[in-house]
Amino acid sequence: MAVSCLSLSITNLTVTPPTKSLKQLRTQKSLNSTLKSLSKSGKLDEALHLLLESHQSRTPFGQPNLESYTTLLHACISRKSLSHGRRLYLHLLQSEDDTDLLKNPTLSSKFITLFSVCGQLDEARRVFRYGVEEMDRVPESVYVAMAIGFSKNGNFRDALLIYWVMLSKGVEPGNFAFSVALRACSGIPDIRNGKAVHAQIIKAREEPDQVVYNALLRLYTESGSFDEVLKLFDDMPDRNVATWNALLAGFFKNNQVVEGLQTFRKMQREKVGYSWVSLTIILAVSARLTALYIGKEVHGQIVKSAECPDVLVLNSLLDMYAKCGLMDCCRKVFDGMPFKDLTSWNTLINGYAINGWMSEAMTAFEQMSEAGFRADEVTLISLLSGCSHAGMTNEGRILFDRMRTEFGIDPNLEHYACLVDMLGRAGRIEEALKVVKKMPMEPSGSIWGSLLNSCRLHGYVSLAEVIAKLLFKIEPSNPGNYVMLSNIYANAGMWDRVKLVRELMERRGIKKEAGCSWVQIRDRAHGFVAGGGFEFRNSDEYRKVWNELTKEMEKSGYTPDTGVVLHDINEEMKVEWVCGHSERLATIFALIHTGSGLPIRITKNLRVCTDCHAWMKHASKVSKRKIILRDTNRFHHFHEGKCSCNDYW
Repeated sequence: MAVSCLSLSITNLTVTPPTKSLKQLRTQKSLNSTLKSLSKSGKLDEALHLLLESHQSRTPFGQPNLESYTTLLHACISRKSLSHGRRLYLHLLQSEDDTDLLKNPTLSSKFITLFSVCGQLDEARRVFRYGVEEMDRVPESVYVAMAIGFSKNGNFRDALLIYWVMLSKGVEPGNFAFSVALRACSGIPDIRNGKAVHAQIIKAREEPDQVVYNALLRLYTESGSFDEVLKLFDDMPDRNVATWNALLAGFFKNNQVVEGLQTFRKMQREKVGYSWVSLTIILAVSARLTALYIGKEVHGQIVKSAECPDVLVLNSLLDMYAKCGLMDCCRKVFDGMPFKDLTSWNTLINGYAINGWMSEAMTAFEQMSEAGFRADEVTLISLLSGCSHAGMTNEGRILFDRMRTEFGIDPNLEHYACLVDMLGRAGRIEEALKVVKKMPMEPSGSIWGSLLNSCRLHGYVSLAEVIAKLLFKIEPSNPGNYVMLSNIYANAGMWDRVKLVRELMERRGIKKEAGCSWVQIRDRAHGFVAGGGFEFRNSDEYRKVWNELTKEMEKSGYTPDTGVVLHDINEEMKVEWVCGHSERLATIFALIHTGSGLPIRITKNLRVCTDCHAWMKHASKVSKRKIILRDTNRFHHFHEGKCSCNDYW
């Protein structure tokens, strides 16, 4: 192949003369040893000069061989030295004696790898094509190198295509090829082709190794086939940390967070050990469940580790503390981080915002800029959402306008959703509608949903009906939209229309999501469903604590707000109804099973109602407990009869 066909961008390369002259190198073994020493110490200029000089000298003992080129090429890959690799490849193309080395599968694979890791896929393809054209039979290693190159650069479909081309040429795949093909299927994701590869693995003569099993677990996890994940995990002859990590990730992806915690405990009992990936996943699970006990335990393991944790683990630790409502701990970890990236700053800012500490969020935002970090889309979503829930409408509006002018960011749907929600909550419905009409993109269901919620807050029944009809077309299966319209009608006392909405839901087979709350006590999560927990509610311990708390709360001025009960029933039944809300059951359970004075942390899957919000304020006052409630909107820190949201949520 002519050199010009390659179109390689060879830059002017100044090569430093080697410290040891060729005359001192009596044998090929000595040459390779010196090349290895120079390569390991990063002296690639000297190593390349020595190799080229030895080739030109034509001495019988110092001629470079395959090992010589492989040694230098390996160093180029590890240091991502594209210029040295290009010079070496050009030398082989121009050399009459050494051109045949390019037909060597090992060298060909390494050149493909070098160009791929340096992001030069076109050059990697040329090397691959040269090998396909010139080699009598292209081995598996060359195909796999090209497939890995595509995968590393995000071209998963091309990687999978290389695998099928390899099979069409009659090359029998081994475990290495199987694992690469499975990773490509996971990256697409493509479960159909993944299952086809799985079938080939079953038929193959070679037993699948740990890497293949882990790749299969990752494939089925990414595709949501969690039954297959569990079956595969149980059938595996051996498991390593990566295997357990894949199972943990599967539980987390499928929202089976309690099972994820149980799996982590099983890892500890079986002394499997852990990796930073394991701890990152468990911290994410702890954040989802508000499982502070587990999160702190993981923090302890990080501190005790002899290795320095990577920034990904520490960012997960920040997120865990933020989502458990402990911003002081979050800030302490942040300040102690040896290295911070943009995600670190975004996690801190978002933590302040969701916990209602907007003054601190804005201060952190300024500090981030001073540290040389530029705000991105995620930063601004956190700040805009925080302004919306804190009633900082003017500040949020100014920030939105700064997106293009100061940060060079075009607002996306999420930014517009925050702005519309912010204006709607403030009662500026007409202004919110103008924003929706002028948006450069089609409004999403979340934007119309924000407007519908604003209609609920401010009693705009007619506008709510128009918006709801739009939402029923955009999101016909979303129960939240039907429930919201039903609530708007109920608040207006329009019970006949409430009935019509419920009948519509029944005809369409749509069910309202039940209110659920979780409270974490040590390493166990206890769940409660609205209107459920009859055995607990009928127990003597529940009745004792409930009656004592209710009596003290009435003295402090609490009266039930039965307006939140959106059913046409008598007042007595309404009072009974609100008493069964899941967050109240979780609070009573925690009061019974935790020590006096300890904070109570509750997570809820829906927005807290106004009466439960008032109930929590009084409960925190009479029980002398801090109650931290995380609902779908934000955190509520109840303490001494007050809430951190200042009743604006």
